[in-house]
Amino acid sequence: MQKKTLLDGQKIQITIKRLCHQLIENHDDFSNTVLIGIQPRGIYLADRIHQELQSILKIDNLKKGNLDITFFRDDFRRKDGLVTANSNSIDFIIENKKVVLIDDVLWTGRTIRAALDALLAYGRPEKVELLVLIDRRFSRHLPIEPDYIGKKVDSLDSQKVVVTWASEGAEDKVILLSEKQ
Repeated sequence: MQKKTLLDGQKIQITIKRLCHQLIENHDDFSNTVLIGIQPRGIYLADRIHQELQSILKIDNLKKGNLDITFFRDDFRRKDGLVTANSNSIDFIIENKKVVLIDDVLWTGRTIRAALDALLAYGRPEKVELLVLIDRRFSRHLPIEPDYIGKKVDSLDSQKVVVTWASEGAEDKVILLSEKQ
């Protein structure tokens, strides 16, 4: 396997700060906006965005939740073995709120479609936006585009984007994995 580092340490922190400033431009004080991290991988980015926004804005009441999409996926019945769901942790209603869905990598769009379906259990939002750290823009199966992008990556379907986080015990890093030719 060949590894190419797309982002690491300082570059990830700069990217998160930039994304936060873009969010601030569009959401001002976040009084009517909530952040939702998509389980399992989007929650780490959502945590970092949440912490950074609270630090920049000097607020401590920014609402953030984690959304499990396991049973809303169109492929969950196709997997071998037992499917294990994550837990939702959304202790607020999103009715008439602006929702920023957060995920680490946007690839086919199927995860985001599932998240949109799962989100409706918490109310009807005024608006939904999508923030991703990595946009694999040429592999979409569904017409879904992010509003906020950390980095765009042109990749083949055979390649894999792996995101690791310091909060998981690894280092902050985004790697593009390719099979050796």
